[in-house]
This record gives sequence, structure tokens and C-alpha cells, in this order.
Amino acid sequence: MKKHAWWIFLVFTLMLLVACNGDDEEVTKEEGNKESDTTEVAKPQEVIKVGVLASLTGALESYGKQTQKGFELGLEYATAGTMEVAGKKIEVVWEDTETKAEVAVQKATKLLEDDAVDFLVGSSSSGDTLAVLPLAEEYKKIMIVEPAVADSITGSEFNPYIFRTARNSSQDAYAAAAAIAGEGVKIATFAPDYSFGWDGVSAFKTAAEKLGAEIVLEQYADPAATDFTSNLQKIVEAKPDYLFVVWAGANSPWNQIADLKLQEKGIKISTGAPDIIALQFMQPLVGMEGFTVYYHTLPNNKVNDWLVEEHKKRFNGEVPDLFTPGGFSAAVAIVEALKLSNGEADGNKLIPLMEGMSFETPKGKMTFRKEDHQALQPMYSIRLETVDGVNYPVPVLIRELSPEETEPPILN
Repeated sequence: MKKHAWWIFLVFTLMLLVACNGDDEEVTKEEGNKESDTTEVAKPQEVIKVGVLASLTGALESYGKQTQKGFELGLEYATAGTMEVAGKKIEVVWEDTETKAEVAVQKATKLLEDDAVDFLVGSSSSGDTLAVLPLAEEYKKIMIVEPAVADSITGSEFNPYIFRTARNSSQDAYAAAAAIAGEGVKIATFAPDYSFGWDGVSAFKTAAEKLGAEIVLEQYADPAATDFTSNLQKIVEAKPDYLFVVWAGANSPWNQIADLKLQEKGIKISTGAPDIIALQFMQPLVGMEGFTVYYHTLPNNKVNDWLVEEHKKRFNGEVPDLFTPGGFSAAVAIVEALKLSNGEADGNKLIPLMEGMSFETPKGKMTFRKEDHQALQPMYSIRLETVDGVNYPVPVLIRELSPEETEPPILN
């Protein structure tokens, strides 16, 4: 009996060991399956969002669309076609300000709150831009100002989150004054009656008077007006040597200046050479010497060569216009800043990295001045000439004006 009981015990023990071993194998298999089922899932790629405010409709529509084309090409160039920086994808959200300050504020708020953008860019109008500046500071987001030029943007209304790739009114003024001002020269000015015009004339007056010129009359007109006769008559009566005109928009005064024969009355006209659409109305000004921010044949560098070639390819042979390189430069500035920060878009971390930052653009090298974040940049002294095959007066280079020559005063 004892021997029989012993065998029963031994068989039972063996069965138990087999069962336990089977359970362990099943557990091991289950754990192995779990391990194979839990392969690491790739994280979604991080994104940098840029919100761009532009006049895609309204009085400055052509400016907004030039900025848009330039910005998109600039991102492509700066990222070598990847649309990525520091491993992060760049996404762009466009909003139309309609060239209305109240709309610009609404659209900027939407970009900051609903779209949660990391950067703001814009806008075509100085009025729109001035209305949006406080939001950049409130939300602590870097705003690249392009192409608005009012001095007050980097002057009295400046805040540390604002960086401007666009030139300002003072840079225009120093270039313009160098072209015509001198000891005893009498100059009248004509400009639209809003911040762009006021700042442009104020800066020109300062620069021209330093060179010994006298400003004998200042005339301002409704920026939406189409009849400037009364303003121009007052200028004729003042008998200046030059009329310096600051203007933006399609409703330019050139035809009425020609109709009133100001140049035949001994008043020479000087202005900044505008975009191509406006140049088409400046046939009466052939021979005029002035300045320009950009014309596609003026800069001599590889970035501009790329821009001109790619723009022609993609837009039916069209060349980049006055504000196209500005949009391009704004995009380059963002990418270069993100390279310095290794993709960190925090405004407070970017500010010290961007102060003094230089970057290559279609106009050549730009540098954000530390004191007011205004980009110092080349400008161009030009003469309007007739060129075969071109249906508008062409800005021909007299000489490139260095960033040092047109460096504006610090006004903030």
C-alpha cells in the first residue's frame, strides 16, 4: 500500500509540474505578444504656425498679393524646399485684413486664439499694422512687420516683440533727400492724409532740411480720393523747385500732375519708383531722378537671381514686384531665427537671438538693429527711363545706397 501510494504521489507531482510549466509558457507567449503589439508609435511631427495678415482685397490688394507670393517663395528658399526647420513643419495661415484696421484686429485675434500661431506677419497697411501691434505684445508672439512703413511702428508704438523687414519712412526719406535736396532748394510735398503719408513727409522734411533745403508747402489728400486738383493748384502757386510725392495705391496723382503740366511750369517731380502697376501711369515722369525700394533688375546677388527665375516660372513669366522681396525677406527672417533657437518659437527666447541678426535677402544683407528691431537694408538711387519692349518707365540704377547711408534715426 505504501508503495502504491508513493507512485500516486509521484504521478500527481509530475502532472502538477507540467501544468505549471505550461502556464509559464503561456504567460511568456502572452508577454511576447504584448511586446510585439506595443511597438513605439511615431509621434506627430511638431508644427510651427505662422499667421500672415495682408490686404488680399481692398485698396492695397496688389501689395498684399505681392507679399503673399514673396513669402511663400521665401519659405521655400530658406528651407531648401522642405518647409521644415529644426525638424518642425512650417504651416502658414493667411488672413485678409481688407485694408481695414478693425478687421485686422479681428483677424489677428483669430490667428492668435483659434489658430494658435507662433508668429504674426503683416500688414500691407500701416494703419492695420499699428492696430495689431499691441496684440503681439499681449500674446508674447514675434511679429514681423512687412510691408508697412510708418515710422511709428518701430518708433512711438514699438514693443519688443516687433521686428520689421520692411523699410520705414525715414529710410525712404533719406534716399529721396539725397536725390534732390541741397542748399537753398525749395521743395513742396504731397502725400495721403494718414500715417503713411504723415510719417513719410515728416522724415523727408527732416532729411532735406539737414541738407539745406526749404520745405515751402505740405499738402495732404484723402487716400481714397481721385481728384487732386485743389492740392496741386496750391503747389503750383507756391512755386517750388521740386514736388516730392509720397503715395501708395492705385489712385495715384500722376495723370493729374501731367494734365496740370507741373514740369512745364518749372516744378521738377521726384518720388519713390513704385510697383509696376503704378509705373504704368508714370510715363510723364520719364527722366525723373528719385529712389526705389526694389526693382527686379537692380540687386546683384544669388538670392535675387533665384527669386526672379522662380517667380517667372510659376507666374507666367511675371517678374517679382516692389513688395515681393519684402515677403520673401520676412519668411527668411523667421526661418533663420528658428535655426538659431533650434525650433523654439517662444517670443521671449527669440528676441535676444533676433536682435542684431543678419540674413541674406533678394536686396542683399539685412540686419535687425538691436535698439528698435528695424531692418537696415540697401536702397536704390534711380532714374526713370524708356526701355524697348517695356510698356512703362523703368527704374535704372544710378547707384546702390548702402544700409549705412539710409540708416534711419532711432525713434522708440
